[in-house]
Amino acid sequence: MDTPTPTDGTLCLVTGASGYIGGRLVPELLDRGYRVRCLARHPDKLRDFPWADRVETVRGDVTVAESLREAFAGVDVAYYLVHSMSSTARFEDADRLAARTFAAEARSAGVRRIVYLGGLVPSGVPEHELSPHLRSRTEVGRILLASGVPTAVLRAAVVIGSGSASFEMLRYLTERLPVMVTPRWVGSRVQPIAVRDVLRYLAESAALPADVNRTFDVGGPDVLTYRRMMELYAEVAGLRKRVIVPVPVLTPRLSSEWIGLVTPVPASLARPLTASLRHEVVCTEHDIARYVPDLPGRPLPFTDALRLALRRVREARVTTRWSTASPPGAPSDPLPTDPDWAGGSLYTDERSRTVDASPEALWRVVEGVGGENGWYSFPLAWAVRGWADRLVGGVGLRRGRRDAKHLRVGDALDFWRVEAMDRGRLLRLRAEMRLPGLAWLEMAVDRDERGRTSYRQRALFHPRGLAGQAYWWGVSPFHAVVFGGMARKIARTAERESGRTGPAPGGG
Repeated sequence: MDTPTPTDGTLCLVTGASGYIGGRLVPELLDRGYRVRCLARHPDKLRDFPWADRVETVRGDVTVAESLREAFAGVDVAYYLVHSMSSTARFEDADRLAARTFAAEARSAGVRRIVYLGGLVPSGVPEHELSPHLRSRTEVGRILLASGVPTAVLRAAVVIGSGSASFEMLRYLTERLPVMVTPRWVGSRVQPIAVRDVLRYLAESAALPADVNRTFDVGGPDVLTYRRMMELYAEVAGLRKRVIVPVPVLTPRLSSEWIGLVTPVPASLARPLTASLRHEVVCTEHDIARYVPDLPGRPLPFTDALRLALRRVREARVTTRWSTASPPGAPSDPLPTDPDWAGGSLYTDERSRTVDASPEALWRVVEGVGGENGWYSFPLAWAVRGWADRLVGGVGLRRGRRDAKHLRVGDALDFWRVEAMDRGRLLRLRAEMRLPGLAWLEMAVDRDERGRTSYRQRALFHPRGLAGQAYWWGVSPFHAVVFGGMARKIARTAERESGRTGPAPGGG
């Protein structure tokens, strides 16, 4: 176990705390004795994290200076862990604005250190030849280093850990394809790093000397081609030897579409991941060891990192996952309520059932929807909708669940996201599939006036233009089968798991 660094009441501000790295860094800092404040645009997303009652949470946005002023009050160390994964032409402008705003407000507030996690840059490659996302990460690092606040920019390549996008891309490609026709970039050398080593470097960077203002390359001890990484994954996972045939015609764009079909990682996210692998990404120095000395067996070898990640997946102990972050283009609007939406079209499909089971039994079924458990009605219809979404660049159904039994606000759930949850009473999901409008699905558990357990289900759709209107009326004939069947099956499953059989009373 790492030896904690004396913290002397140091206050750390963590941006991106609901994301893959940020959600794991927060408990790492707390365990070292730091005080932690989290900046979030939607603080409810942090409510169900196991460390939520140990941190201070403030509402804010890294692009809004006014909100940062409150967030930076009294802060000693600021972690910048936000990135745009959008594919739109202006995402670099958004990244630039956010970094400049954050840097200026950190300096004004007297923050003594900024720590940033960026991407490892290939040696000798002109910046204009880098992928747009890696180029943007590099620019963000320069902006923070020029802020006047001592800054540590940690640059990592492929991060291996349960739930990371890089790990899941590697895992599903290797497990699902015993014979692979692959792009040329599988021959590029990469220096992967275990997520626990990334977290250690980030946490220890809070205590760097005041005169340290520079980048650090961080990586594990192994330099491997992506092809060799797949071969080693097969060995560690106990799979048969994979046949890998590289071909030159699979460009990063084409291969990202292919990854989007084969793995849970959508093409929109696979694209920047694969684009960064066009060049070799290998550390050119290991200077971080001057300040954070290597420990016995650390950084972890690649195969050890794989074993740890696989063990956590198999034991269902994935604390954060790449899908925690909303995909590019996902709707972020809250559930519409009057009077903001007065005069607009808001279509609903409502179902209710009286359930011969306890509210607790019914809630267990509600909270368990999706992933391996499915959606309790017309599986083929759900599968076809998921495939259709993947084909137009959406997330589809393959994201599954982070945890098989429990949800928390902000979790991805197939092509939905948990927008609100009142445990035991209400689960509200917001659609993140590609739609000509905004959609939600609510599931509620209650008791009626006679004390009987009641299940209420409501689907809502706010159309966007004529296409949205046509979409709603085009799918509405299937609602009785899909949503009606879902309500009936959820009720019956709760009754069966309560030891009671027979059809559920009540209408639906």
